[in-house]
Amino acid sequence: MGLELEPLFQAWSCFRRRKFRQCADLCSQLLERPPGEQEPDSEYSVFQAAWSLKTRALTEMVYVDEIDMDQEGIAEMMLDENAIAQVARPGTSLKLPGTSQGGGPSPAVRPVTQSGRPITGFVRPSTQGGRPSTMEQAIKTPRTALTARPITSASGRYGRLGTASMLTNPDGPFINLSRLNLAKYAQKPKLAKALFEYIFHHENDVKNALDLAALATEHAQFKDWWWKVQIGKCYYRLGLYREAEKQFKSALKQQDMVDTILYLAKVYLRLDQPVTALNLFKQGLDRFPGEVTLICGIARIYEEMNNISSAAEYYKDVLKQDNTHVEAIACIGSNHFYADQPEIALRFYRRLLQMGVYNCQLFNNLGLCCFYAQQYDMTLSSFERALFLAENEEETADVWYNLGHVAVGIGDLNLAYQCFKLTLVNNNDYAEAYNNLAVLEMQKGHVEQARALLQTASSLAPHMYEPHFNFAILSEKVGDLQRSYTAAQKSEEAFPGHVDTQQLIKQLKQHFAML
Repeated sequence: MGLELEPLFQAWSCFRRRKFRQCADLCSQLLERPPGEQEPDSEYSVFQAAWSLKTRALTEMVYVDEIDMDQEGIAEMMLDENAIAQVARPGTSLKLPGTSQGGGPSPAVRPVTQSGRPITGFVRPSTQGGRPSTMEQAIKTPRTALTARPITSASGRYGRLGTASMLTNPDGPFINLSRLNLAKYAQKPKLAKALFEYIFHHENDVKNALDLAALATEHAQFKDWWWKVQIGKCYYRLGLYREAEKQFKSALKQQDMVDTILYLAKVYLRLDQPVTALNLFKQGLDRFPGEVTLICGIARIYEEMNNISSAAEYYKDVLKQDNTHVEAIACIGSNHFYADQPEIALRFYRRLLQMGVYNCQLFNNLGLCCFYAQQYDMTLSSFERALFLAENEEETADVWYNLGHVAVGIGDLNLAYQCFKLTLVNNNDYAEAYNNLAVLEMQKGHVEQARALLQTASSLAPHMYEPHFNFAILSEKVGDLQRSYTAAQKSEEAFPGHVDTQQLIKQLKQHFAML
């Protein structure tokens, strides 16, 4: 047999190779040894090293980068006391749809989210639904891509992290936080940093993490920027955004770091100050020229503010620095698609395919681009591949919905009807499918079915103008002018620039004037 590796070195090797479970087990064995077997060291004993390494391994198992992952619960949205102005100036708020100076695309061309912003080319937690205007709407709206329930802080990612300790160690938590003397650990910087990350990420105990960070930064005589950033993260998690802002600014004065700029920008976005965040990013680019994460941050803010042309320019700048940036390629591709340039969009999506992105959403988009670019030979094979790769019913529903559009495009209305029905089989809350089925029922002369479908669609997606407008047209045809007028007003509220709605309201007003 070959020589056995020293256990601590073996554990470190497993950690380096991201085999965290094996690393934690090896460290546990070292920690269970009797004290006599542990070699004493002047500063950092084997016992301390194993303890520190195990905390890091357990943290890495559940570690999520705080910069990108940001989910806003119902409580944070509806009970937000950090509002700067109730009526924000145009182009200065993310809460008000259509306040951009750039005049984004109209909902007739590009579908919008509940908050009135165009759907982006890349799913991020903050783009899933926007800010609902009422509590009822907030509760009805799914806040993630995968759940039907709205997110609260308890059901979101933070709530799940706290149970990680029970999963990773059947005997209970590795460290009993209630018995820790935080002041003692704060004086040992090497152990304190690993312990802080364990408490913050693995145990999700923000209060104890904040206490430790405060003691440690005091021990470091307020000169360690890392601890200031961690205190800022704790304040952010607790909803104390102004205190978090002070800590991040103080850390930036001591040590200029891209991560700290990104954390500070997150604070400004949560305070609904996108212009301040943009200025911060641009100042950061002066100090870190060509930094991809900062350019991408600017592009995201412009996209959320409905300024699509500026967002596209910055995404192109991202690609000049990093030509394999998936988010930038996907967003530029979707912009070209909605700008009626499916051939150019096809090139971007094909680039993603060459890079190894292989999922349902990509083949779904490829199928649509091929259809609108009149490359019919590839359309159905792309959708077949998308159906094969679909991981859940929502993705399957998206593919069948797009196949329904293809069927309408080639004039096969029976196939379209079947596709939209299959969409609803997979996802019963698909408002667009209800709307399109209603249009097909209207063409068949089934007025009552069409009316019921349109009412369902408008209740599921009050932010869409199409169901309201179609319901107004249908009601006007059967002579129900009052309902028609009410629905037309809702359509105008959802899409003020819709000419057909304005003409219908004008006609109805003339009718009422004659009565």
